[in-house]
This record gives sequence, structure tokens and C-alpha cells, in this order.
Amino acid sequence: MEWDRGEVIGKGSFSSVYLATPRKNYCDFPPLMAVKSSLASQSSLLQKEKEILTEFKDCPQILNCYGDGFTVENDGDRLYNLFLEFASGGNLAQLLKNSGGSISESHVRFYSKSILQGLLSIHQKGFVHCDMKLQNILLCCSANGFSELKIADFGLAKKSDTNSEKDEEVPGLRGTPLYMSPESVSRNEIESASDIWALGCIISEMITGKPAWGFNENSDISALLYRIGFKDELPEIPNGISEDGKDFLRRCFVRDPLKRWTAEMLLNHPFIAGADTVSLPIQTQKDSPTSAFGFPEWNCGNSSIFNSTESSSDYQFDHQSSWSLSPSERIAQIATGNGSNWSFSDSWINVRRRE
Repeated sequence: MEWDRGEVIGKGSFSSVYLATPRKNYCDFPPLMAVKSSLASQSSLLQKEKEILTEFKDCPQILNCYGDGFTVENDGDRLYNLFLEFASGGNLAQLLKNSGGSISESHVRFYSKSILQGLLSIHQKGFVHCDMKLQNILLCCSANGFSELKIADFGLAKKSDTNSEKDEEVPGLRGTPLYMSPESVSRNEIESASDIWALGCIISEMITGKPAWGFNENSDISALLYRIGFKDELPEIPNGISEDGKDFLRRCFVRDPLKRWTAEMLLNHPFIAGADTVSLPIQTQKDSPTSAFGFPEWNCGNSSIFNSTESSSDYQFDHQSSWSLSPSERIAQIATGNGSNWSFSDSWINVRRRE
């Protein structure tokens, strides 16, 4: 496939995420994608992520992967490229921020059900995500304009109940401290129950707008990890949630992973059972663009300061007023030079896949 590499929309320690468009009408690729690229010599985790995502190509709650390939760029660097579904709605961390610091419980229930359905598929196939957090839950726009949640970033994922040689590529603690379970900190034991603990942290943060442990930029990470792994503390259950919600979180925040509820059990909890009654669409944006003039501008987002790993979801889609213009109005805007951003259009470069 020949394709064009656009602007950077995310950066990590070893890879960057760009917009990408096929140069021809390839039936297996959408007109707009995200491509995650790293130096070929540093692409082991990215290639592992591709292998795992291939296992979930039929799961609607997991980000789509369209394939991979190598290229040699203009500077002579050989890059490994992973083609992913573009999440036009950003991630849950950005949604939380744009919502004023909290999300309504009805929407939290809907989001939680989607996340659980994705986790159930992950766990049934024998994997553990290992880095569940707000930044790794993306919002994609479906064909009917509704928001769909997708779990992303499987670079740290592992096979359940195994310690394969590939796991040695992730030394030390695995994941993001704010979402780590007690057993993952104290015993480096990371299984499906660890993802459930992280889900509890995600739900608590969506309700309160604050990390489940009340952590801030000036807090001591070592002290936090000690509290999580070696004390009897539990995250505080938010007051601003229903009794069903509080009970749901208590099933997630169980220090003994053997007594923690599974994804299958939690999908039958009353907090989740009524989630289908939530009215859609979740976001206020219009339908997906139907032409080249329907795309709004986009800006790079900032990675969370608490991220312990790189994330392809650290970007946001900035909905501008041009979204509401018709194609004819957009053409007129471009023809007159009003509102045009030619620095953006000049940033695209042609790329060919090198076998």
C-alpha cells in the first residue's frame, strides 16, 4: 500500500502516532487512519501489539488494526508502522476534562459496560491488558454518528498465567501506578483480576474527576505504591454515585484477587444491567465526514504526566466551527483564503511500503 503520512498526533518514548491516508482506494483500509511508527530496531513491543490486536479483529470494543509494514523515510531511517483505527473522539481522559471534571452516571454505566465487554473478550482469549486507564479507552465515531468505546494500547499486554520470554521486554512494574492492583505491586502478579481493579479506578475517576487514590503531581509515587501494595487501604468509594454504583466498585476494589469479581460476573451487576437504557448519541458531534471538506482541524494533545508507558491514544480531535459548514461553504472558505491553514496541508509526505 502507498500512503501519505500526516501530522503527529501523539508521541511516546519509542514511537509516534501520525494521521495517515491511503494514496489509492484500497478496500481494506479506511480513508483516514492513525499510524503508530517506531524505529525498526526498537519496534519489538509495537510488533507484539500487532500480534495481539490481530486476535481481536472481530471484537467491536477493541481498536481495529489494519495491518503493518516497514518503510524507509527520507532521512534514511527504517521504520515499523502499525495501521490503526482513528479515534476521532479522543479518549476518556479528554472527555472527562471537556465535561468539566465529571461524567454523568448514566453515561458512566454505558461506558463501563462497553469496557467490560472488551475485557471479557480479552480475558476469554487468555490475555491480560495490564495497562487499563482513561487514556487507553478511545472514542470512535460509528457509521451512524454514535460514539463507540474501544480499548487500545496492548503494548504491555501478556498471556494469562505465563511468564514468557517476551515479558522480559517490560522490566519491573508493568502498567501505570495509579491503576495498579495490590497484587501487581506487592508480588508482581498480573492476571485478569488486575484489569478489574483498574476498571474500578477508571469508574471512580469518571465520577469524581480525580484519581481513585487522591494522587496529584506533587505526591510521592513510592509512597503511593506502598499504600497500594502493602497496606490494607482501599480507594475511597465516591459519594456522588448510586448505591448500585458503590456496590459495583466494592466488587472491583477487593485486595484479594481471588475474591474480586470477574468481567463476566460484573456484566450481570445491576449497575451495568440497565446501561442499555442510556440515550444516544453520547457526543454532540455530527456524522462522520463524507468528503475531504468535512474534516475539522485537529491538535496534538499532551500525554498524562502519570503515564508510565507510551500511549497511541494521547491525542485529541479538536472540533472547530468548520465542522458545521457544508462542502460548498468549505470550498468557498478555501477559495477566499478565509480560515485556511496551509501549514497543515504542506505537512503531508508521500510514503511507500517497502517489503
